[in-house]
Amino acid sequence: MKKLFIILFSLSTLLAQGQAYQPTPENLEARKWFQDARYGLFIHWGVYSVLGDGEWVMNNQNIPVKAYEKLPKFFNPTAFDAKRWVQIAKNAGMKYITFTSKHHDGFAMWHSKISPYNIVDDTPYQKDVLKMLADECEKEGIKLFLYHSHLDWHHPDYFPRGRTGKQTGRPESGDFGKYLTYMDTQLTELLNGTYGKIGGIWFDGWWDQSAHDPNNPQKTVVDWQLRRTYDLIHKLQPAALVGNNHHVAPFDGEDFQMFERDLPGQNHAGFSGTSKISELPLETCETLNGSWGFELKDQNYKSPERLIHYLVGAAGRNANFLLNVGPMPNGEIQPEFVERLESVGQWLKKYGETIYGTRGGIVPPQEWGVSTKIGDSRHFLHILTAPQTSYLFVPDFKPKVTSVSLFDGHKALKFKQQPEGLFIYLNGVTMDPRDTILEVQTK
Repeated sequence: MKKLFIILFSLSTLLAQGQAYQPTPENLEARKWFQDARYGLFIHWGVYSVLGDGEWVMNNQNIPVKAYEKLPKFFNPTAFDAKRWVQIAKNAGMKYITFTSKHHDGFAMWHSKISPYNIVDDTPYQKDVLKMLADECEKEGIKLFLYHSHLDWHHPDYFPRGRTGKQTGRPESGDFGKYLTYMDTQLTELLNGTYGKIGGIWFDGWWDQSAHDPNNPQKTVVDWQLRRTYDLIHKLQPAALVGNNHHVAPFDGEDFQMFERDLPGQNHAGFSGTSKISELPLETCETLNGSWGFELKDQNYKSPERLIHYLVGAAGRNANFLLNVGPMPNGEIQPEFVERLESVGQWLKKYGETIYGTRGGIVPPQEWGVSTKIGDSRHFLHILTAPQTSYLFVPDFKPKVTSVSLFDGHKALKFKQQPEGLFIYLNGVTMDPRDTILEVQTK
């Protein structure tokens, strides 16, 4: 604890001097790796899975703290298999895993030393699942990121209470400064080397304290001291990327920008409080069915075709796709999830070259689909909706085209490049409802 306070004091001193965040060379290299990876597995799992009603069950059912504290006694995930989880991600073509170290219920899914409210000290399982997962990820070359909740429905010093978790039976008092120290101490436990190299921290819950000021959407009721926490993370692990699901424009100290249940530039789900797309690496997250955490009645599984469209749509907007599963309380990932993940993985084995290591193409998203590119000479046109004409029109395509072909089979296609754009003739092309990919070579 003494070492942590010294670190926090030194970081606070730097912030007082008004220094802007300067990412290290290791961090910049990690950002490039992150963009190249393009596809990751999100895992929402905690004691809430016992009730089979999603990760917000404590808030949605107004469960008091004292009653909720009984849940860990029923959490005994004997079927948890870190090797199986990592293999599922690899078979799906995923390059990283983002695991919920602590969700809004405040329960730690690792052996926290600062609080007994954790999976080792407070469940019959008594094993550190995070350590097992971290070791297996390192062994298999999968990077591990950690979702960590800002807000906490369990901790007494999370005060003022915010917009959620008001019916949990806590006294209307607390010391927010002590809560921030508690949060930073737990982050130190996660990043001090016990769990190896962590790819990044995926924050959520800042919005619980939003001031809803239309003139200043980044204003909160409390001072989260984000730079203090961000600088602590970067000091402990310089290559770790910091992202925050706050739904507003990125803050100083963040390394990637995320979008919840929407592609960058869209706001169908209503979570994108900003239309600003930053120059940082981008990521969008979505669920494989309708829920983040295990929901017993949720059978709304997305089809492989829909998942491929989302993955391709993200890559075409220069963003990663973080696809979520909510394992069952026994530790198993449902077979309905695994089947769909493997189907996308099979597609990526054939077409991954048009996704991994690419950047968003020079052509903005069109009604027919999106484009990705490798360097300046290889362009991939992903046709997700077949055009009603016998040709594909790509507007404002300026580089000099030398050839156009089907990526699958490399069949040459006729084309005409005009000042208004590129016309590609689709005679004899059979459209794939998942994605018909054309490769355009340019000088």
